[in-house]
Amino acid sequence: MTPVSDDTRRTMLAAERTWLAWWRTGLAAAIATLAVGRLAPELVGGNELVFGLLGAGYGALSVTFVVLGAIRQRRVSEAIAQGEYADVPGSWVFGLTLAVAVLAVATLVFVALG
Repeated sequence: MTPVSDDTRRTMLAAERTWLAWWRTGLAAAIATLAVGRLAPELVGGNELVFGLLGAGYGALSVTFVVLGAIRQRRVSEAIAQGEYADVPGSWVFGLTLAVAVLAVATLVFVALG
């Protein structure tokens, strides 16, 4: 087995921390699923269907973060092995940013309206 340089080892560990951050974000979105879908209607007296749909949106976002994180980890590992860099696709950045922004604004609106 070829020894791994210290730079490569640090890069691999940084990639692993990034992958774990994707997972933490997915878990946070899963927690938001419960908070918005189940707890918010009870706390603010809002429409259960609307908050249930918002909660489902956070659930879909959770799954998306975990799946994209796994795909990203594989791409980064392959790039490191080849001595290259794997950029995050712009469509991922745009799509996730849009999804988070829409869900956050919708949640704020419906919590404010109660």
